[in-house]
Amino acid sequence: MPKPKKAARGKHRWIGFRIDNTSTRAELKDSLRGCLGDSEWRLFDMLETGGKTLAIIKTPLDNFQQAIIQINNSKELETLTSSGKIRLVRERLKSITREDPLDLV
Repeated sequence: MPKPKKAARGKHRWIGFRIDNTSTRAELKDSLRGCLGDSEWRLFDMLETGGKTLAIIKTPLDNFQQAIIQINNSKELETLTSSGKIRLVRERLKSITREDPLDLV
């Protein structure tokens, strides 16, 4: 069976964020489940830098604004960037780690 066409797959957004005190992917997923509740999301990238972790999730466009609010309402999570393209979110997170490494430690 062929893959659905791009328009049939639905629109989504990528959210890049920072989280404190997470050492494994499983711990990060647990934190996100607690923060985002029943919202639909999928964890893609995770990069540890010092005591902080940078990560990227994918969420449907309909849930995007609510996901941003829920992430920023959490004490340990902070959104840094978002886009419709994962490439842009990855580039922005890499530039954050290069430009301001002391802020991440």
